[in-house]
Amino acid sequence: MLSTLAVLAASTAGPVAAASAQPTSSSGPLKIVAFGDSLTSGHRLPKQDAYPAVLQRKLQDAGLPFAVVNDGVSGDTTAGGVRRLDAALAEHPQILIVAFGANDGLRGVPVPQVRANLERIISAAQSQAIQVLLVGMEALPLHGWQYTIDFHNMYPALAAKYRVALVPFMLNGVLGNPDLMTSDGVHPNAAGATVIAANIWPYVRPMAESLVSATR
Repeated sequence: MLSTLAVLAASTAGPVAAASAQPTSSSGPLKIVAFGDSLTSGHRLPKQDAYPAVLQRKLQDAGLPFAVVNDGVSGDTTAGGVRRLDAALAEHPQILIVAFGANDGLRGVPVPQVRANLERIISAAQSQAIQVLLVGMEALPLHGWQYTIDFHNMYPALAAKYRVALVPFMLNGVLGNPDLMTSDGVHPNAAGATVIAANIWPYVRPMAESLVSATR
């Protein structure tokens, strides 16, 4: 089934929305909060190997002075993200990376419910002038193909509605590759987390560059 999902993601990747051009609202250090589940936290990986830490190093190498906060919780769903949202926003980030959906899809949470949760997260961040990067996920065809299709279409629809940047599929190039997965076949290993960071980097970099330019 993992290979089926990988093929689906590769063949039906949605369009990428333009990044929001909202101003920063904080005068403190520039900060990115990576908000998500075990794919963000780095399931059983040292913190320095999880994708947010890899992203931090990429930003530093590019001369972009951002601190990246790993706010991933293993097993979390979009509903869990809503419950943790106030704490994430209390970090006062300039960018919020929203990477939820994997566990919702596995559990068959109704797509309208998943979408409503993501909308609450995105709109709350935007109300505080925080730029949002939405990271897409796919649902395995465990609950019927229509569910999988609706789940896929949800992300580009949200990106278009809220005018946020979209990473079409977080696990592009990772899912189904045993060299990039842990022995459970579900979670990326350190090499896989590096690929995830590379998938996100082309979207984070212009957002970060724009914010740095605005502070000069």
